[in-house]
Amino acid sequence: MQPITINDVRIGPGERPFIIAELSGNHNQSLARALSIVDAAAAAGADALKLQTYTADTMTLDCDLPDFVVKGTGAAWQDRTLYELYDEAHTPWEWHREIFARCHHHGIVPFSTPFDESAVSFLANLDMPLYKIASFEITDLALIKCIAQTGKPVIMSTGMATADEISCAVDTLKNNGCEQYVLLQCTSAYPAQLSDANLSTIPYLAKQYSCFSGLSDHTLGVIAPVCATALGAHVIEKHFTLDRQDGGVDSHFSLEPDEFAHMVTQVKKAFASIGQVKHTPSQAELPCRNYRRSIYVCHDIQVGETITHENVRIVRPGFGLSPEHIDDVIGRRVKQSISRGSALQWELLEP
Repeated sequence: MQPITINDVRIGPGERPFIIAELSGNHNQSLARALSIVDAAAAAGADALKLQTYTADTMTLDCDLPDFVVKGTGAAWQDRTLYELYDEAHTPWEWHREIFARCHHHGIVPFSTPFDESAVSFLANLDMPLYKIASFEITDLALIKCIAQTGKPVIMSTGMATADEISCAVDTLKNNGCEQYVLLQCTSAYPAQLSDANLSTIPYLAKQYSCFSGLSDHTLGVIAPVCATALGAHVIEKHFTLDRQDGGVDSHFSLEPDEFAHMVTQVKKAFASIGQVKHTPSQAELPCRNYRRSIYVCHDIQVGETITHENVRIVRPGFGLSPEHIDDVIGRRVKQSISRGSALQWELLEP
């Protein structure tokens, strides 16, 4: 697979994970706060900042019938109408250009998740470098087709999806001109439990769909992103806020700036530790080889005497003959006297 290049950032083999800070609704309907989140995300080490592009009217109906009231997703959203929730959480479209400009100022990638075709058209006018497809929209094949036809790379979350639903979505991307896409393992619970993270799905997605894969994480803390990195994740997405105490629709499962910075550091360390398959000692290991076991004389041996199990031992350090030669030296005569503590060498033995 060829790397995906987003502005000056590459996603692919040999590259550390592309780290996305998700703004979502944590701006609390303040453009100034949204811009401060951009500043803080960049300072914390994010490679990208992601918005969500919708309005309450493009997402749902303004209706309070039971179908439109949130149930079973956690206390933060419980018993609210979908319309009310999305109206509070949406990022006003007129803010996008200024938020994107602030991202460019900091050298991080701005992009968004469109939730209907009008949002795709709107974002196309902002020269989007890539698009995100949310887990909840993975069955909206008309939307996926519209996004694929932009010709831009796509990152798609797979929360709640069955294998058939993922396959249909991927086929829709490929059949409509999308050649570069990343699939993210995601658990659509807010917050999600680590026991439900199922990070083993990350390498499975990459193999099954011949693509890069990663994690959209709703668990608390940074353990899941670090483990995902070790499992080969090429993308890590995490919700971001300035301060959870400020509230906001997604604040309860978002990272604060210092936590996000810690995650970035730990992800980089995890990536650095992966390295490559290697069966030769590293430069740092070479001095330690001197302290492996080898064959040493444990009692004085006089010239002409025979090497026995009583006068030599396999001990540390490693300056003598390798332990593998013990059977080769037993029974051999020595050419000169050898004192206790001497490393046994071939030149000390008769042929």
